[in-house]
Amino acid sequence: MTQMTASFKALLLAAAVALPSMAFAADPAMEKNGMLTDHNEMTLYTYAKDSAGKSACNDKCAENWPPLAASAADKSMGDWTVIKRDDGKMQWAYQGKPLYTFKMDKAGEMTGDGKADGAWKVAKAK
Repeated sequence: MTQMTASFKALLLAAAVALPSMAFAADPAMEKNGMLTDHNEMTLYTYAKDSAGKSACNDKCAENWPPLAASAADKSMGDWTVIKRDDGKMQWAYQGKPLYTFKMDKAGEMTGDGKADGAWKVAKAK
């Protein structure tokens, strides 16, 4: 077997191992005790002023409540959808509700729940 043949076989084996894991992307968030968190265990929130698939939290609001960012390559799947924000960036939504973290939280905290006269709520898994 030549070195080129061996290299080609190794490349094919690597592709065969990598492709199945790439085909099934992980959800953009996780469920913990019935609540949704990002992969850094930051609590996710919904905002009452949002409409289905549309964020109303921009500018200063988005500084305090960072949107759960999606990349241009991310695709909607099941309950998870990718929405386009007014600033052109992409954001994840769960069951049509855009998701955010709260800048004052630390991992595992949910200090944003009920802020702004109850407009901010912890996002719940269905």
